[in-house]
Amino acid sequence: MSMLKLSWKYLLAKPWNTALNILLLALGLSIITVLILIQDQFENKMNRDAAGIDLVIGAKGSPLQLVLSSVYHIDFPTGNIPLDEAKAISRNRLIKNTIPLGLGDNYQGFRIVGTNHDYLDLYGVTFSDGEAWNTAFDVVLGSEVAEKSGFEVGDVFVGSHGIEAASHEHDEHPYKVVGVLAPSDNIVDQLILTSIESVWYAHDEEHDHDKMEKGIAKSGFPETEADEERELTTLLVQYRNPIAAVQLPRLVNSRSSLQAASPSFEISRLFELLGVGISLVQGLALIIVLIAGLGIFIALYNSLKERKYDLAVMRAIGASKEQLFILIILEGILLTFLGALAGLLIGHLFLYILVTMNEQGALSGLRADVFLNQEWWILAYALAVGILASLIPAWNAYRTDIANQLTK
Repeated sequence: MSMLKLSWKYLLAKPWNTALNILLLALGLSIITVLILIQDQFENKMNRDAAGIDLVIGAKGSPLQLVLSSVYHIDFPTGNIPLDEAKAISRNRLIKNTIPLGLGDNYQGFRIVGTNHDYLDLYGVTFSDGEAWNTAFDVVLGSEVAEKSGFEVGDVFVGSHGIEAASHEHDEHPYKVVGVLAPSDNIVDQLILTSIESVWYAHDEEHDHDKMEKGIAKSGFPETEADEERELTTLLVQYRNPIAAVQLPRLVNSRSSLQAASPSFEISRLFELLGVGISLVQGLALIIVLIAGLGIFIALYNSLKERKYDLAVMRAIGASKEQLFILIILEGILLTFLGALAGLLIGHLFLYILVTMNEQGALSGLRADVFLNQEWWILAYALAVGILASLIPAWNAYRTDIANQLTK
């Protein structure tokens, strides 16, 4: 019988102890696995969604809230800003391009975003069916929205007021699907895109059908009548040159009623705050793993006391000291290897459950079927714990006195 098979037989001799040690180790490693998967994918997702956006301009309030609501669409907007003031800011020589956004409606939790065709160009999207909107109340669906709603080009639906599901419906003006986007692995997959005019008309108290038949702005700002006072939610800004990063935010914040927030700065600050909590949870997980390692050591040490006669008999029939040493080390490696596999599996399964329960939240774009290189280090760390935990019992087995044990 090989040493590996013999080690496995010894572990099966005490199934409850073996299962408890594997479960304890798996618990600690699964926590580390989930944190690594979320941290890596979440940071990459946030960076992809903010690519090409240098500044967000909106109503006064929390800068982080402004960025989260306008770039990542996972918070409430800080308010609306006058269209005239937004146009004045956009003419600044430091600005290369601005993309207006009009927020405030949803369909079953998916946000309806009023904007122009520049927003599509910003994320480099492609169409799997149909085309971009050309008239008011035409909409383009992100790939996830189309998949979960079942809508296709030509279908009609009614939006709801607010950015959460189960709110008042704008049933006077149904939206018509004219395009479906191909998966792009960014925030656009979870949005319903339309013109800013559509958002305006949906909220007008008096419904002027002649006005709704007018053309819409495919780039830049929408046109308005002289007596109209329209509002936007935010502006997404691209700098003309690096000097704008220093001057423009200060200019907007000090000389206007608006607020400017840098996505890169705010998200870095958010990651810094989250990093403290992640480090604390990782520390707790490492403590659990160390406790599991201590449990393996105690199990092997106590088991060795009961098996001294068996080890002596093995020596008597030809087993060497080195083979007994390897036998105990293999038991520790088997325990931790099984615990590591179980931990990785539980970690991925737990992330899958989280993503399934948060289909429209910040975790919605994460994947549980991704295996990161860092997970190999988790496996290596677990095996190292197993080897260290079994060194002392293995050394005691190596020093087994054949004559003394057989005499007893």
